[in-house]
Amino acid sequence: MPASMKDIKLRIKSVQGTMQITKAMELVASSKLRRARQRVEHSRPYFETLYRTLCDMAAAEPRLDSPYLVHRSSGQTCYVVVAGDRGLAGGYNANVFRCTAADAAGKQVCVLPIGRRAVEHFERLGTPIVSEIFAAAGELSVSDCFEISRMLCGLFAAGEIREIRIVYTRFVSMLSQTPEVLPVLPFPQPEPGTKNAHSMVVYEPDGRTVFDAVIPEYLAGVVYGALCESVSSELAARRTAMDSASKNASDMIEHLSLNYNRARQAAITQEITEIVAGADAGSL
Repeated sequence: MPASMKDIKLRIKSVQGTMQITKAMELVASSKLRRARQRVEHSRPYFETLYRTLCDMAAAEPRLDSPYLVHRSSGQTCYVVVAGDRGLAGGYNANVFRCTAADAAGKQVCVLPIGRRAVEHFERLGTPIVSEIFAAAGELSVSDCFEISRMLCGLFAAGEIREIRIVYTRFVSMLSQTPEVLPVLPFPQPEPGTKNAHSMVVYEPDGRTVFDAVIPEYLAGVVYGALCESVSSELAARRTAMDSASKNASDMIEHLSLNYNRARQAAITQEITEIVAGADAGSL
């Protein structure tokens, strides 16, 4: 077998092995995606209810004196950046980091990275990191989100950071995932003159105490919702990337097989020609 044919055959086996891996990763991502999408659908009502409750409370008491409503003109902006734990997901991680860089341009920032890729990225850039204990995005639970919320609320109430923004990837569809920046603190105050349908509600012991108690719940819900959206987006992006890689591998195998058959046919033709030439020389 000529060296070129041997090389082509080894190349075909190598691409076939790669295609088996990409197919397996595509199937794994597809199987996990359905459950992740259910988590997204179940988390949204909790966040929306908390958000409406806080808006009603802020509108009911226009002079509400809470540290979570204070807008500061100076200080660090803390970004909670949700990225993936692994690569092989197309532009998923790169798009999140690009969105963060565009929003943070010209600001004094610190980050709380969620996901191993986020930790590695900001360590490489030298960006101040609040904590690295939430590096595994795929392993975070609801209790971890509440721990993140308590940590950030403590820093904000103490005046160590001026605002908190969450960067995550919103799941639109199987083929579309959009990175977004969501400002969460300070909590947006209602516009002057906003009417509140629940203005007659009485909060015990008082509005500020209840508002300050609900804010950490709200932030934990937002972080959990962003995490669910990002995990779904990562799985969808990985499924799409692996499907594309499998198709490319299939096309490459077809092309290599054609080259192999041509080389094999050329080798057979050359061998027949040599036999015929040898027979003719012997008959002379």
